[in-house]
Amino acid sequence: MDRRVVITGVGLVTPLGIGTEQTWEALCAGTSGISEITRFDTSLHKTKIAGEVKDFHASDFLPQKDVKRMQLFIAYATAATRMALEDSGFVVNNGNANRVGVVTGCGLGGLEMMEHTILTLFNKGPKRVSPFFIPMIIGNMAPGMISIYFGAKGPNLSLATACAAGTHAVGESYKMVKYGMADAMITGGVEAVITETCIGGFNAMKALSVRNHEPQKASRPFDRDRDGFVVGEGSGIVILEPLENALERGAKIYAEVCGFGLSGDGFHLAAPSPEGEGGARCMQHALDDAQMSSDSVDYINAHGTSTDLNDEYETTAIKTVFKEKAKSIAISSTKSMTGHLLGGAGGIETGFSALAIRDSIIPPTINLDTPDDGCDLDYVPHVARKQDINVAMSNSFGFGGTNATLILRKYTQ
Repeated sequence: MDRRVVITGVGLVTPLGIGTEQTWEALCAGTSGISEITRFDTSLHKTKIAGEVKDFHASDFLPQKDVKRMQLFIAYATAATRMALEDSGFVVNNGNANRVGVVTGCGLGGLEMMEHTILTLFNKGPKRVSPFFIPMIIGNMAPGMISIYFGAKGPNLSLATACAAGTHAVGESYKMVKYGMADAMITGGVEAVITETCIGGFNAMKALSVRNHEPQKASRPFDRDRDGFVVGEGSGIVILEPLENALERGAKIYAEVCGFGLSGDGFHLAAPSPEGEGGARCMQHALDDAQMSSDSVDYINAHGTSTDLNDEYETTAIKTVFKEKAKSIAISSTKSMTGHLLGGAGGIETGFSALAIRDSIIPPTINLDTPDDGCDLDYVPHVARKQDINVAMSNSFGFGGTNATLILRKYTQ
């Protein structure tokens, strides 16, 4: 069995808004979702800014009785799933439940609960540890609770491949639908780790921006004056179905998923391989899977983290794969507006790529005032661009040298 796979629903919870269209409108307007951290006292931290989701109320999406015993990452994923299912019009019922699966990516899970419990353990003793501690921290509780709430009883996985997790999740789900393991997949990524240990840990690595006086200008991929990435949070979920099923029920189709590539750098625990060699192989694998030439790609949603090595090496990798075509491909890093959602990045960026195809709009890379040496491609600076997009590529690269690339194309009969 080898079926065409399409996206029929998108749900987004991001620093730019709670809801797909709200987020998309802000993104296309070049709005930044970065602001001062409100979750904890940052006085001892070098970085005091992040991409927090604003005005999120879990009780709007979950039973009130569950809210207090659920970590934020689970609530974000559940909310985005509810949005995606409603957008798709897909209904999980007794007749199809066993053929509907859930795969999500998450890098760190319930880090906030882990911090709280460690303090409780050492200050008050083991008897005061919550019985909900373990279920609240493990990453697979996102797909687990989605399954419980929405009745999906098919394949159920959580991927923890760092910043590539969301893209890996969509890619694995694509294969499950394509090869007949499931008839629909709820998939994407989630992260909610704007906590003291997360910020402290990345600061210790000198990975985060410290442009605290200008939060909205702090995430500046490919710019000469970038000084690190900005942590974001939220969730992006998409609904994948076989084309024939989507057409039969009259679903709207955002885009067709047609290629998935993955690779390992085999180089370093945090730095990308020299010249982006691993990322280049990943992009080429995705093109091969889609049976496309590099000339077919119109838009690349870059990993584009706003760190020195990533931005330079991703640019080099794009040049390696696309050669002379690289100069004419529109590229943007939406992390300039959302921050970096870590394991959740691939989920929202899959959604962004599908929306870009739907609306023929390429979101901008904001804050790109002076491109750095070696960052000399078309990154769509400052302002969104109206352009027909037949094929879009989305990249995600993670610590440990794990890489993922998706290829989406406009649906045509």
